[in-house]
Amino acid sequence: MTTAELSSSSLLRPRFLGRAVVNVVVAISVLYTVLPALWLVLASTKTRDALFQSSIFSLSDFSLIQNLKDLFAMDGGLYSRWYGNSLLYAVLGAAIGSMISVACGYAFDKYHFRHKEKLFGLVLAAVMVPQTVLALPLYLIASETGVVNTFWSVFIPVLFNPFGVYLGRIFSQGYVPNEVLEAARVDGAGELTTYARVSLRMLGPGLITVFLFQLTAIWNNFFLPMVMLSNQNLYPVSLGLFQWNSQATVSPEYYPVVIMGSLLAVLPLVLAFILLQRFWKAGLTAGAVK
Repeated sequence: MTTAELSSSSLLRPRFLGRAVVNVVVAISVLYTVLPALWLVLASTKTRDALFQSSIFSLSDFSLIQNLKDLFAMDGGLYSRWYGNSLLYAVLGAAIGSMISVACGYAFDKYHFRHKEKLFGLVLAAVMVPQTVLALPLYLIASETGVVNTFWSVFIPVLFNPFGVYLGRIFSQGYVPNEVLEAARVDGAGELTTYARVSLRMLGPGLITVFLFQLTAIWNNFFLPMVMLSNQNLYPVSLGLFQWNSQATVSPEYYPVVIMGSLLAVLPLVLAFILLQRFWKAGLTAGAVK
């Protein structure tokens, strides 16, 4: 074997090993992500006895329809109420919250005012504060205003997202040229008209991206409702399933409905990402390029 062939083989070997290592890491990551979801799908089709006998992968004991009936009949159909609450909290909250976040980010980008960068620094600092740390101060504020154990005690805090404001500024820098705003102002358009008719249309992909982030965060919100709410009729799905799962230790009939309820709780997020995938990818790409 010549020297050139030896050097070529020595170069190919590390490259091949590098690809193999990458493929192994990707395969492990995929399994780590897919296997819990696969277990959830299979477990939702089994009876309570099959769950305790660890026969999830068998084709017998198929009980999907019965589990669905039991889920919506448990505790007088309380799951339907929880599901509707979660949709209201998440969809309406994400829609309003994303509009607020993008508008604030647009203002930070396009307007000049005193201490702008210092205020934006506070926004960035707020991004690093865990939401669980804010739960107790929010509870004390809600207690003083008399809205504890109401819809508003959970809905109002989720409307304001510092990370969404940060993304709104990034998207405004990437999507809305200053020349377009100057042209609109020359044509006599006011600031609100320019934002609503010109800027907001350009910010569409960014708005969808912020909406998806906030939708996911609000839908999975657990600690704030647990602190604020004591009325079961106001619970979101996450808190309701937690309560049922706690009761399952003494009442095993709750196990199948908790698993089925967990499966149905994932579906809105999956559908949202599939339906809005095109806008979401465009928004992330623009933010990354900027």
